[in-house]
Amino acid sequence: MLRLAGLWAPSIGFMAAVWFLSDAISLETPELLSDKILHFLAYGLFGVLNLRALHGGFRRPVLWATVAALALTVGFGAVDEWRQSGVSFRDASWGDWLADLAGAIVAWLLLRFFPIPGDRTKGTERRMR
Repeated sequence: MLRLAGLWAPSIGFMAAVWFLSDAISLETPELLSDKILHFLAYGLFGVLNLRALHGGFRRPVLWATVAALALTVGFGAVDEWRQSGVSFRDASWGDWLADLAGAIVAWLLLRFFPIPGDRTKGTERRMR
């Protein structure tokens, strides 16, 4: 049970932080950064955290966990964008959600083609082809 909690704590913590920040403050992005870049990076990280939780650790992505992690990541991004439409100092945009989606996909591709050293599943699980 503790292992399961440890795997999901980062993902849940990310969701709680985004939920709180989306409602609590108006975030100004530096002139050199687009908010789309921040969405891309944040949801890339969130996608990695979800893959980690669903795999039971850092492992090369397998199909079912990849689909579930992508659905959780972009689903939460969509819910957060929808929720922001009702916050007076925030705005919701398809562009932000697409940046969330792109970040999650690129994170998966990086893990797929550049596995983390010490990949414990090498040769023991069916990989995506």
